[in-house]
Amino acid sequence: MVFTQTAGRRLRGLVIGIDIGGTKVAGGVVTPTGRVLSRLRTETPDRSKAPEVVEDTIVDLVEQLRRGHRIRAVGVGAAGFVDERRTRVLFAPHLSWRDEPLRESLQDRLGLPVVVENDANAAAWAETRMGAGRGVRDVVVVNLGTGIGGGIVIDGALRRGRHGLAGEFGHMVVVPDGHRCECGNRGCWEQYASGNALTREARELAAAHSLTASRLLEAADGDPARITGPLVTALAREGDRACVELLEDMGAWLGAGLANLAAAFDPELFIIGGGVCEADELLLAPARAHFRRALTGRGHRPEARIVRAALGNEAGLIGAADLARDVPSHRGPRRPGRAARSRLLFSRGSGPRPRRSGMRSGGRL
Repeated sequence: MVFTQTAGRRLRGLVIGIDIGGTKVAGGVVTPTGRVLSRLRTETPDRSKAPEVVEDTIVDLVEQLRRGHRIRAVGVGAAGFVDERRTRVLFAPHLSWRDEPLRESLQDRLGLPVVVENDANAAAWAETRMGAGRGVRDVVVVNLGTGIGGGIVIDGALRRGRHGLAGEFGHMVVVPDGHRCECGNRGCWEQYASGNALTREARELAAAHSLTASRLLEAADGDPARITGPLVTALAREGDRACVELLEDMGAWLGAGLANLAAAFDPELFIIGGGVCEADELLLAPARAHFRRALTGRGHRPEARIVRAALGNEAGLIGAADLARDVPSHRGPRRPGRAARSRLLFSRGSGPRPRRSGMRSGGRL
């Protein structure tokens, strides 16, 4: 389906934002100020399912959310590689999408303009425009979840890179020949500063029957496999020294990686989001300290601030909705012009070709 262009305008009214992760698909009806009026959430279909199953899930959420609302567009934040035109999901590690023309498929089924964006980019945009980075023009957002993703906003614009794949910070190699990463490399940053890294380190400490991990092991009913990142954070808040040290170690890795990003992008502000940020200053305080120690030219340059994200788990869908506002207004399928209709008609062999005149291009004989 083709939509007409409305140049130079952003859509007002209500837009639906969809956030697709490895475990959940969340959706919401979002106002121009970023307020979420209604919400729905469901589980992400198993990666073994056909691409159409995930598409069906998105369509079902949108159809439920649009009841009683006049919706102008849909923004979809997807965990994966999205092309620079924001139309196709090139690769999604937790889904079966491989070069999937998602925007076209959803527009045909929904009859609304659709924008597809990387989920971390969408969250970064929301935090910059409506969250912790409001009023700041140069921001790097780092999301700490199962892995590490992020987004780059420079001079007030979201930077996606030439192929749309910028912001994959988690796969910077920080330890040559380090821990094996799901991406196929070794020593990626997310193997040391993500939710998975925190859980792995805690389980290894408990499995070694270290006396310092006695409370952690007791809280997991004696089974290291039951230890999770939220459990570590909860015990650290209660003052358990082993869990505090685990978060300090992770904070040091986080700070080192941020120093690398500062050398590359020189932002005014780092915003740290994702579920791991529930640890708050138990994580961010050691991150700031190590950032200062690792920063290139420390003591002779301005330092970027490091703050916690403000929008929580809804940043992705809020950002996806806001990015969809740059899609032209929906005025239904566009009819081809007379010349285009003639070309289409004759290309199908349904009549004689038009007689060529004696004029060539440029109006010369």
